[in-house]
Amino acid sequence: MYPATSLVTVAALIVYFAVTVNVGRARLKYQVTPPQMSGNPDFERVVRVHQNTLEQLILFLPALWLFSGFTNPSWGAGIGAVWVVGRILYAWGYYQAAEKRMAGFAIGTLATLTLLLGSLVGIVMFLVQNRA
Repeated sequence: MYPATSLVTVAALIVYFAVTVNVGRARLKYQVTPPQMSGNPDFERVVRVHQNTLEQLILFLPALWLFSGFTNPSWGAGIGAVWVVGRILYAWGYYQAAEKRMAGFAIGTLATLTLLLGSLVGIVMFLVQNRA
């Protein structure tokens, strides 16, 4: 059982749900009807936040769980929480202007890379220690 890792997973999914809802709200605000995905630059930034968050979740969630299982669940949850904060900062910045997204993007990317590399080290150490 990994309650802290589970909590971070739920937080990440709530962030994703929020940016999904924001796309719908932006469609109404900027009058961009489906299936259109472009037209208003403000709408396009909201869509990019949504799409990029989905793209990052694909790397983040397995890395979070592998790190928690093979390295340290408390550290995994802490680094995962940093990723969630980074995603919020990314969205908040990008909604304002494209150039304001970089700090949040960097935070999230560093957290993901830490989880990914930490997972690799943890898995290799496990395999070396448990070889038969």
